[in-house]
Amino acid sequence: MVKRSLSSTSPVPPAMASIDYSSWTKEQLIAKINQLESSTTTTTEPAPPTKKQKQKKREFDWSKHNQRFIALRFAYLGWNYNGLAYQYEPTALPTVEETLLEALSKSKLIKEPSLECCKFSRCGRTDKGVSAMNQVISLNVRSNLSPEQQQDANNDKDELNYMRILNSLLPMDIRVTAVCLRPPEKFDARFSCKYRHYRYIFQKRDLDIEIMDQAARLYEGVHDFRNFCKIDGSKQITNYVRDIHHSRIIHLKDDYYCFDLKGSAFLWHQVRCMVAILFLVAQKLESISIIEDLTNVEKFPRKPVYEMANEVPLVLYDCEYEEMEWIKYNKDAGRSFSLLFNKFPNLTYDTQIKSEMTKIMEHFVLEDVKPPIATLEGGRMHLGDGLGRNYTQYVPLSERHLNDTFEVINERHKEKKRRAKSATTEQSPE
Repeated sequence: MVKRSLSSTSPVPPAMASIDYSSWTKEQLIAKINQLESSTTTTTEPAPPTKKQKQKKREFDWSKHNQRFIALRFAYLGWNYNGLAYQYEPTALPTVEETLLEALSKSKLIKEPSLECCKFSRCGRTDKGVSAMNQVISLNVRSNLSPEQQQDANNDKDELNYMRILNSLLPMDIRVTAVCLRPPEKFDARFSCKYRHYRYIFQKRDLDIEIMDQAARLYEGVHDFRNFCKIDGSKQITNYVRDIHHSRIIHLKDDYYCFDLKGSAFLWHQVRCMVAILFLVAQKLESISIIEDLTNVEKFPRKPVYEMANEVPLVLYDCEYEEMEWIKYNKDAGRSFSLLFNKFPNLTYDTQIKSEMTKIMEHFVLEDVKPPIATLEGGRMHLGDGLGRNYTQYVPLSERHLNDTFEVINERHKEKKRRAKSATTEQSPE
C-alpha cells in the first residue's frame, strides 16, 4: 500500500473511532495539534451561568434618611458572652455590644457596627459571665421622621419599631425591652444614671444569713473601696471613694438569697470582692469588723490577697434615671410582643431540662460513692460557684500577703508605656 505524502496543505486524516497515531508522520502529527489548538481557541466559550446572576447590591443612601437620639433598655444573660463592652481585639466569645451593634448595622439603623459612628454610651459595664436585666444605652439611629416630627409624641406610631427590628435579629438571650424616643436634654446613658442596682444570688447552705446581713449594712455610706476591687494601672485611677446607698441580704425563695446593692458608681470587680468578704464573715472565718477594717486605708493601706466571688450569680438588676418616657411592650403589640416572649418558654424549658439531667447524672455517678469522712482540720470557702475552695488551715486576711498600692501599680504601668514608646521610637527609620 502506497503512503500519501502530506504537504503543508494536505488534509489531516479523518477522525476515526480509534486512531493509530503511530502510523502518522511527524508533519501529520504537527498539523493535528495545530488543528486541535485552533479549534479550542475559536470554539471554547464560557459555560453559561447555572444560576441567574445577582444584580449588584444597591448602596444604602444615608443622605435620604434622618437620624434621632434615643435610649434603649435591654436584658441579657451573660454566660455566653465575653462581657458587655465592645472589644477592638478578637475575643474568645462575642461581647453583648458587638452582637447588638451587628444587629443595628444589619438593619441599617446605624452606618456600621462601631461605637464611634453613633454617639454610643452605656450605663454600667459588666464583665464576662455577668448578666443584666435593665441595662441602658444611648445612641443615634436612623429615623422615619423629620426632626420636627420627632418632637411630637403623636407621630410615634409612624416611627420605626426599634424593639421589633432588633429583637427579630438578636439571639434569644439578648432582648430589647423598652425604648425612649425623647431622652432628656444632654442625656448620657452613663453619666445621667442616678444609681446602679446589683444583685448577687446564692444558696444559704452553711452561711449565717443574719451575720451576713449585719456585715452587708456596714458597706452603706461613703467609703474608700481600694481593698474591694481589682486595680487596673491602665485606668490611672487615684480616687477609690464610692457612695453605697443600700446594702442588704434579701431572701428570694426556698434557700436562695441575694446580696442587694445600690450605689452611684462601682470600681472594677468591686461587687464580687464585696461578696467574697461577706462569704468569709457568714462562714465565721472573719469577724464582722473586717468590713470596717478593710475600708480603713490607714489600717489596710494595701489590699490583702483573696479570691473574689464567681461572676455567674451577679446581675446588673437595674439602672435608675430621672423620669423618662419609656415605651414598653404590651400584650396588644402583636408581632412585637411575640418576638419578645414566644421563645422564652423554650429558653426556660431548655435550662430546666439541663438542670434535671444534671441531677440524674449526679445520681448515677455518685450512687455507690460514699461521702468522704470529715477531717478535724480545714474546710471549704464559699465563692458563689457551688464548689468553693478547700483549705487546710484558714489564714486571716490580716496575716496575708498584701498587693502593691495603687500608686505603685499606676507608676509601673506608666513606666511600661514609656519603655514601649521609647522602643518604638528607636526602631523607627530616620
